[in-house]
Amino acid sequence: MTIKTTTIVLLYALFVSAGPTRAEQAKVFSFGSELGRDTVAQVDTSTKYSADLGYGWMPEQPNLFALTMPEGNYEVSVTFDSPEAAASATVKAETRRLMLMQQDRINDSVRRFAVNVRRPGIDGGRWVSLNDREKNPLSPHWDELLTIEFLPDAKSVRSVTIKPATDIITVYLAGDSTVTDQPSEPWSAWGQCLPRFFDSGVAVANHAESGRALSSFRGERRFDKILSTIKKGDYLFIQFGHNDQKDRREGAGPFTTYKQDLEDFITKANEKAAHPVLVTPMERRRWSGGQPFETLSEYAEAVRQVGAKQNVPVIDLHRMSLAFYEALGETDSKRAFVHYPANTFPRQATPLKDDTHHNTYGAYELARCVVEGIRSAVPELAKHLRKDVGTFDPWHPDAPETVKILEHQNRGQASTPEGS
Repeated sequence: MTIKTTTIVLLYALFVSAGPTRAEQAKVFSFGSELGRDTVAQVDTSTKYSADLGYGWMPEQPNLFALTMPEGNYEVSVTFDSPEAAASATVKAETRRLMLMQQDRINDSVRRFAVNVRRPGIDGGRWVSLNDREKNPLSPHWDELLTIEFLPDAKSVRSVTIKPATDIITVYLAGDSTVTDQPSEPWSAWGQCLPRFFDSGVAVANHAESGRALSSFRGERRFDKILSTIKKGDYLFIQFGHNDQKDRREGAGPFTTYKQDLEDFITKANEKAAHPVLVTPMERRRWSGGQPFETLSEYAEAVRQVGAKQNVPVIDLHRMSLAFYEALGETDSKRAFVHYPANTFPRQATPLKDDTHHNTYGAYELARCVVEGIRSAVPELAKHLRKDVGTFDPWHPDAPETVKILEHQNRGQASTPEGS
């Protein structure tokens, strides 16, 4: 691990919250040798995380800093050596959630963002039914830690401040593998890239999981978990379809069970005074006669119908994804998906040819599509988009080589996502 100096100083400071009688504690990590008068602990760069210590660098992952924190939202402030250093850094949180990237062009050495930390427990002694992948240390979005990853390293970081953010907006994501926080490169999903576009007044709580349909998302108590923490004024983005399409129960289909489940999710969100937002499922990479071939059109239409009936905003990612693929063309559209020759990533002995799941570039471009949908369909939430977020046209996407999101090879390829 290479960082600016040989010490990291842990400082504590008290910040007064919005409440008149309540004080909240902020933890300030100084990445340097300066010992201020408030210094209460000092560790060097070789200090590894342990439950007893409560903070430190994660073993085997030298760029990943972790500290034990309760469930909730946190504002994180990162101070870099200079605005130029801030503009060249990539910062991620939890399971590779994109917070800062090299395209960020703000003339400030301090960057702020919000991180959501969650645990699987639900009120009443219930638990989310986690799968084996979610219990893996490479998927740290259900554990007791807040983790921050600095790429390529932390050399230009001067300090990191973390404090509770109890009054900010939470955007909850319910969906499948095309939305989830993918734990392993080269896979990624639009929900994983979405935090980069919001200011520190919004935290993204990505509860999506691979292989889930609306019914299984509910059955594993994932929806119950959201309902146990969502509050008035929060948002619930709902995008399913890939796995609902595989439902073989009698009477199941896009205009029957799928619509009924969507309406139930909307009703439950409304009961919490939250704002439901529907997202049509993006397409797979299929081509016919030189044009993208639609495999999820009926499910997208069902979403549109439910949105119109329930007066709920709809972000039409299905149409925008088709435009994005067509703009790239049949061959170059592979550059948005997980198509790589053997040995491109660690432990990857065979070629990767996945026409359902996206790589970081594809996920980032689809997140930009979602952001455009937020601008047009959810204007109140759009007020919290960062100032450097420009407009986007899926017919004129970014060139892949211009999207500079650094990855860490130690968190590289492991296994194909479970279903969609």
